Amino acid sequence: MRDSRLRAPLPDLAPLIEHALLDPHRGLESVHQACDQARHYGFAAVCISSRWVAAARERLGAPGAVKLVAVVAFPFGAVPASIKLAEAEAAASAGADELDVVPDFGALADGDGSSIYQELGSIVELGLPVKVIQEVGRLDPAALELLVEASIDAGAAYLKTGSGFGPPVTPEQVAHLRELARGRAGIKASGGIAELEQALDLVAAGATRLGTSRGVALIEALRAPA
Repeated sequence: MRDSRLRAPLPDLAPLIEHALLDPHRGLESVHQACDQARHYGFAAVCISSRWVAAARERLGAPGAVKLVAVVAFPFGAVPASIKLAEAEAAASAGADELDVVPDFGALADGDGSSIYQELGSIVELGLPVKVIQEVGRLDPAALELLVEASIDAGAAYLKTGSGFGPPVTPEQVAHLRELARGRAGIKASGGIAELEQALDLVAAGATRLGTSRGVALIEALRAPA
């Protein structure tokens, strides 16, 4: 039975969900399944590794309602800027609509916001909406603020709470990131989003996208009789 607070009119979560398939041990059949599910349920996007962009583009067809998101330098970001840009260019050429980029956390640890800005700016110049992973659960307040400002100054369209590998994202983290963004970028919540109440709380806190591999279960729960 659903919590009594869910008896009120609920938001349609499907247009907010980025259906994630980021397990490196999944193959082409799983990519096709994710694309088919995204179209069937009306998800905002499919989020996959750059290795599968061409196959996903073929499955989804021409760019349309379901966006194709490729992760770049995922999940650590610990590669030279030139390699990161090359991966982003390859994903764009293969048909990606958006990019989720892991920044240089090493530069962040050194307080080098300029390097982060330059690295991200070169990727933004490709012309696709860029989401920058922030890892809000691991960064101290000063580092998080530096990364937020460098990301937005470079042209990020969204700030993403984390890679998804770690503890579940919380509404408090989303609200804090939204406060730091001050309306200059959207907020993508990612990490352990598996329950309907949790997803609704994240949206209420300010998430404008939800990155999860449990999108089908969330929508089925949303549509289930009270």
